[in-house]
Amino acid sequence: MEVAQPRDLEQHLRLAKRSHGELCRQKRIFNARGRLVGGDTEAWDFQVHDRKIKEATEKARHETFAAEMRQNDKIMCMLEGRERRDKKSLCKAISDFQQTFQKPETRREFDLSDPLALRKDLPARQSDNDIRNTVSGMQRFMGEDLNFHERKRFQEEQNREWASQQQREQERARAAQRRAEDLYFKTRLQFDETAKHLQNLESATRKAVCAAVKEFNKNQATESVERKTREKKQEEEDNLAEISNLLRGDLLSENPQPAASSLGPHRVVPDRWKGMTREQLEHIPERPIPLDGALDPGAVVLSRLSSLQRLQEEERQRDMEWDRQRVQTARSTLLTERQRQRGQRDLRRALDCAN
Repeated sequence: MEVAQPRDLEQHLRLAKRSHGELCRQKRIFNARGRLVGGDTEAWDFQVHDRKIKEATEKARHETFAAEMRQNDKIMCMLEGRERRDKKSLCKAISDFQQTFQKPETRREFDLSDPLALRKDLPARQSDNDIRNTVSGMQRFMGEDLNFHERKRFQEEQNREWASQQQREQERARAAQRRAEDLYFKTRLQFDETAKHLQNLESATRKAVCAAVKEFNKNQATESVERKTREKKQEEEDNLAEISNLLRGDLLSENPQPAASSLGPHRVVPDRWKGMTREQLEHIPERPIPLDGALDPGAVVLSRLSSLQRLQEEERQRDMEWDRQRVQTARSTLLTERQRQRGQRDLRRALDCAN
């Protein structure tokens, strides 16, 4: 059995990172939509996911409120129906009582408004119980009628009956009130339990939503930090690659190959030619200088060599100055491009935050 060494793990990690980077690069290159439109699809996906979470939260909240409103409406309908039935029962009881115990003929003044008074009229003075014996007629005095004891006993029995009837009605009313109070307390307890259950459901829903939002924000923060790290690393790698390409390119390396013409080895392209090389300068034949008696051949050669060295040194200084200016120009161009890219990224982040 082979044992994984730290070097193997590091090599495997490097290969995995390289493969992942290559896959990401291929995805960016072969993604026609992202290359043409130029939008941040990851930010759009995050916005769509966030909007879906908000819509689901609002939907659950509206459904909870709708269920509570339906429960309240049902309870109100039940209470209104019970109140209507109670009113109807009370009105029916009052009507039955009036029809049974409060008839018009049982009133004391019924004889004054009796519609059948003429039909019931009797001849004058039939007995002591004749109701037509008024006080002004002086036909009967109080306490001298023949039916005094019977009438008194009947009145007492009638009073006892009324008293017992009132007691029974009061007992029934108290019993009905106790039953109504018991039913009211039971209904209140049921309503309280239902409200407590709905409150627990709302609290659980709110906790679940808060946990989901917290987890989403944590994931967003982690992905943002990772994305910034990757962007920074990629930017540094791109800058190093660009600087390396500029330093090793044909522009700064003074490569004479681009200036070679296809018309012949002795021809050059004027807009790419960067001057004669050192080997070409050494192969230039020197023109002989006529000697006279006043000039020394050795001094002439030394003078010519010194002038040639001076020209070469001046050309080298010009080349160094030109290389330094080109490097500075390339660096300033690179810094300007990096600042422009950084501004575009800041603007894109601001737009993403605003969206």
